Amino acid sequence: MTRGLHHTATGVLVPWPDLDRRHGAWPQGVDVHVWDGVTPGSEPSDAVLADIGLWVMPYAVPDAVRLLPRLPRLRAVQSLSAGVEKLLPLLPSHVALHNGRGLHDASTAEHALGLILAAQRDLPQWVADQHAGRWQPHFTRSLADARVTIVGYGSIGAALEQRLLACEAHVTRVARRARPGEGVHAVTDLPRLLPETDIVVLVLPENPATTGLFGVAELAALPDGALVVNVGRGRTLDTEALVAETATGRLRAALDVTDPEPLPADHPLRHAPGVLLTPHVAGGSASFRPRAERLITTQVHRFATGEPLLNAVQRD
Repeated sequence: MTRGLHHTATGVLVPWPDLDRRHGAWPQGVDVHVWDGVTPGSEPSDAVLADIGLWVMPYAVPDAVRLLPRLPRLRAVQSLSAGVEKLLPLLPSHVALHNGRGLHDASTAEHALGLILAAQRDLPQWVADQHAGRWQPHFTRSLADARVTIVGYGSIGAALEQRLLACEAHVTRVARRARPGEGVHAVTDLPRLLPETDIVVLVLPENPATTGLFGVAELAALPDGALVVNVGRGRTLDTEALVAETATGRLRAALDVTDPEPLPADHPLRHAPGVLLTPHVAGGSASFRPRAERLITTQVHRFATGEPLLNAVQRD
């Protein structure tokens, strides 16, 4: 619970300045401070940190967690990432955690669509031909009429589905548990679904149930020429098994996340035929910052009035 947290600490730490200029004055009763996590010498004093009750963590700054031991009255953390599996074990049990659900839906879905279209329409080949001075047209695959299975159907999956349907693809939804009323299959249905799949998109969080979920058997079940897309977490896909399938050219892949990450310069995936890689950038588009700013200001106002904060992450 986050209700009433402002009675124990009135300080709020946010990653960006001037949010009040763009979104209205901060509510009375809170003291808002700024720390971006990267500017040398910018960390607030111990006196300021001692009164922080809500911390909005800087985005994509992994070592920002170094501040945690200096926040004795912290009661709530707002992450701007949707996935918080690495942060959860670092927080004391009394500190509530809230994620960035919804902030990256459009951006990640857009990137996934871009990866799919690039792979289906051979854009990497056309770029190589452009630089080599070649003019060698040929027919390509299409997204229209392709059978796409989204594994990890949540808010990002739903945003991707909208875009896929606009491209006239056929979409199958898969989540951890079946939701028959929503047309969502369970992951246990994958052995039946994958042989009829042209493109599989993984949008999975990383947890004990999903690590290695898509492995040798799942890849083998896909038909020849199928495309494997991962915009979730790298460890949910068995890298060794994927290397084996792409090395022969039987399967193709378009990956924004990998295991390991960053992918070493000499890793075989970098040179496998039909593999397209981007460096974990699906969530980092221009749409992120305005949406994140709106969430931050909403959370600060809720904190000030004692309302429950949005996007609470359930702790075991």
